[in-house]
Amino acid sequence: MSNRKLTLVLCGATVAMFGFGFALVPLYDILCEQLGINGKTSTVAVQEPEAMQVDESRTIKVEFVSHIPPGLPITFEPQSKVMKVHPGQVIRTAYIATNESKTALVAQAVPSVSPGLGATHFNKIECFCFNQQPLSAKQEAELPLIFYVEHDLPDSIHTLTLSYTLYDISDSVDDSDQKLASLAVPNKLAVPDKLAVSEQLAQTHDTQGDAL
Repeated sequence: MSNRKLTLVLCGATVAMFGFGFALVPLYDILCEQLGINGKTSTVAVQEPEAMQVDESRTIKVEFVSHIPPGLPITFEPQSKVMKVHPGQVIRTAYIATNESKTALVAQAVPSVSPGLGATHFNKIECFCFNQQPLSAKQEAELPLIFYVEHDLPDSIHTLTLSYTLYDISDSVDDSDQKLASLAVPNKLAVPDKLAVSEQLAQTHDTQGDAL
């Protein structure tokens, strides 16, 4: 085989491999949809429904699962591992994440629902997966989740499994986010004490008066 033909063959193989790489994503999505695995959930919050009827004649089992990559110094668990819910019922729960390391980090949760056919019927009103989660060293954080299952969930689905994988994205965030993580206070908001502020202002006023 001449060098020119060999070059053409290699170029053709490279283009084919490149195209196959792009085709893998939609092929994977089709496979997941057909097999009902790794269902993608919405990344946008929905409005809490007003006066939506709860279908108490039907009960859906919802399982909560957590995953972390090997070596990540975080414990990550659902507050409740299993719940029985009715379609149209607004449910409030949470996951608990603890940064076991001595340094601050920023985490991001990636959700999935199985079977995949049920993912579009699982609506999140509030989810920690919508935002990055800065965690200071040794901080434990309660990550809220509010959701409901739609009435038109296929009758063949009796169990939904909600799975979250928590990743460390510290290397890909801005320095400002890293500083926010280092200043984070576990389970508390830094709210100034009004009495302390008043006393401090009074002391400042007295000092200025003496100086005059």
